[in-house]
Amino acid sequence: MNSRRKFLRQLGGSTALLAGTGTLVNAETAGMSAAPVHLIKPLKPRSAADTINIGLIGAGIIGHYDLNTALRVPGTKVVAVADLYDPRLVRAKEVWGKDLFITRDYREVLARKDVDAVLICVPDHWHDRISIDALRAGKHVYCEKPMIHHIDEGKAVIDAHKKSGKVFQVGSQRASSAAVLEAKKRYEAGDIGELTSVETFLDRTDALGAWQYTMPPNLNPKDVDWDRFLGDAPKRPFQAERFFRWRNYTDYGTGVAGDLFVHLITGLHTITGSQGPTRIFALGDLNFWKDGRDAYDLVTAIMDYPKTDKNPSFQFTTRVNLATGAGGDIHTRLVGTEGVIDIGWNSFVMNRLKRPNAPMYSKGYDALFTYPQAMQDEFIRQYDQKYPAGQYTREIKNEPAIAFNTPANYDDRLDHMIVFFNAIRANNPSLVKEDAEFGLRAAAPSLAANMSAAQKKVINWDPVGMKLVKTV
Repeated sequence: MNSRRKFLRQLGGSTALLAGTGTLVNAETAGMSAAPVHLIKPLKPRSAADTINIGLIGAGIIGHYDLNTALRVPGTKVVAVADLYDPRLVRAKEVWGKDLFITRDYREVLARKDVDAVLICVPDHWHDRISIDALRAGKHVYCEKPMIHHIDEGKAVIDAHKKSGKVFQVGSQRASSAAVLEAKKRYEAGDIGELTSVETFLDRTDALGAWQYTMPPNLNPKDVDWDRFLGDAPKRPFQAERFFRWRNYTDYGTGVAGDLFVHLITGLHTITGSQGPTRIFALGDLNFWKDGRDAYDLVTAIMDYPKTDKNPSFQFTTRVNLATGAGGDIHTRLVGTEGVIDIGWNSFVMNRLKRPNAPMYSKGYDALFTYPQAMQDEFIRQYDQKYPAGQYTREIKNEPAIAFNTPANYDDRLDHMIVFFNAIRANNPSLVKEDAEFGLRAAAPSLAANMSAAQKKVINWDPVGMKLVKTV
């Protein structure tokens, strides 16, 4: 009870409300507005001149999400947008202003002296190159996850980040999610005991969730900078599906593992402080979306996390399924010796156990009922004498569940952006937890799952040295 009271006191200043049952309830009942809600306090600009000018590189779906969210942070302004599809540049001016600088070439954005920070929202195979170029150009960088397309690209990004002295943050908002951070407090307080295993899944049921994005009508190939899009990918003739639905193809994307395992692993590493697993084994299939894609629509992985000063050794199992009928949902279950935390996207439920301090027996599912009746009676007589009911706990008991829900209209993406811009405004890159090293440690096990599924073998990883381990 002491740890529970401590938790409730810690939440006393939160925008969440405490119900009489000990459950944290959604603040919608407190009259929250429809505007996006953030729980991390943004640093206010010191003056009108203290504006952080943003350049957006990649004005697709995530580019719009990220930039619109960034512009909600006080003291931010967009001044330049780069994209490889001309109509998206036209749309950029419609949405963000007719005076906006637009270009197909991201290097023109990096060359602008008025650009302080860039949002990199491009296909995965361009993440490392543009991140490195931006850091070398002296820009702060927000790079969408996964940070890299291939594991061996990670070191160069880390080196560029360290050398630059600039703020670098990977765009998995799980690292700043209120629910994840509250679950972290519960975990660190020891409320579920010693961690034994972690189970996660993230499933989607609809076509858009499976990356069947809407294609533009009357497409003119001249409106697309196809050669620049290919970059270091294999050269091939223009194919609209590969440009607009690039996540379906491993030449440009990283499949469900790179897109979604990274979110789940980011949450796990944020809560536990773990640096990653040592062994990864995965199975992958293409079961439903037989539309020409070569990225799996189902990946299941098991990862072996080693014992560290912070955590015991534990197994981590994870799954993403894009096949219809799977049920769209996300959960991360931390299973401990004294309880379980079950985390959704912006909520969690914790169930704690009170274990017996006397040997357990049962009149049903136990060997006792197989003995002669006289022997059973004598066992119970001796048991009651040795372990009186009023002095001993003789069976497992569940404490009242504690549920945490973020306020109505809470936006974890906004909190993640606030962390990024706070670090820039404070001139303190260390305020960002999901930096380049964190980004590699989240991306590498995810990409290793793809490798394992393709090669049908265990992939060994050094989470401290951040490198693949070759086996004989």
